[in-house]
Amino acid sequence: MVATPIGNLKDISLRALEILASVDLVAAEDTRHTRRLLDHFEIKQKLIAFHDHNERRQTDLLVDRIKAGESVALVSDAGTPLISDPGFRLVRAARAAGLVVEAVPGASALTAALSVSGLPTDQFQFLGFLPAKGRATRLAEVHQYPGTLILYEAPHRITSLLESVLEVLGDDRELVICRELTKLYEQVAQGLVGEILDQITRGEIPTRGEFVVLISGATIVQSVAQIELDDCLRLLIAELPISKAAELAGQMLGLKRNLVYKRALALKAETR
Repeated sequence: MVATPIGNLKDISLRALEILASVDLVAAEDTRHTRRLLDHFEIKQKLIAFHDHNERRQTDLLVDRIKAGESVALVSDAGTPLISDPGFRLVRAARAAGLVVEAVPGASALTAALSVSGLPTDQFQFLGFLPAKGRATRLAEVHQYPGTLILYEAPHRITSLLESVLEVLGDDRELVICRELTKLYEQVAQGLVGEILDQITRGEIPTRGEFVVLISGATIVQSVAQIELDDCLRLLIAELPISKAAELAGQMLGLKRNLVYKRALALKAETR
């Protein structure tokens, strides 16, 4: 598992270069992208495509080749393999086959963003890319989490993500946006959710490049409020349809019905 730069090519490690030059085969998420990286360092190496659409098929092929004595390096387009990228099945299959799996650590947008965010680092949860459908429900599930929340997002979806964060988690959460980390136009912005949304609307934060979004954890007051809501919903859901339970809970606690309904769906899913 070989980590590669997330932007600045100088961030590649000497060990990574050594491994990439010496293995029999490099499995890459995008062979064209990885070929440019290898060419930059004058490494002539065989490449094979390994991505979400062929992971199952290629896993069997690569395990067989490793069993036959070949060495394989897995890389993603940028950063550490498997972090919101394919490779889990390959590592699991290799370990199940008794093969040696080694990490060649290096750049990761996740840890790079956390290190410059100014948010607590002793406890954090990585959510990766949230699906467009079910995004609000997933945020509602972590509403009570006291540690820092970390997400990845694409530029064309960053505004809708922050709108969901504002709706579900509220505007009293501190938020840090990291854009184009280690690249020429690197940008780190900090503020409340609404403030960051305003900066995007005004064009102060361009919707270009990959984003890492970090959200401060729930405070004690927020956690207590969430516990109160959850207890209320559990009692009502046991006796009423979810929609009616959410409506009554919202009226009792003075909360928006749509937010309460999403939390009710999350609680219902937990009990299945």
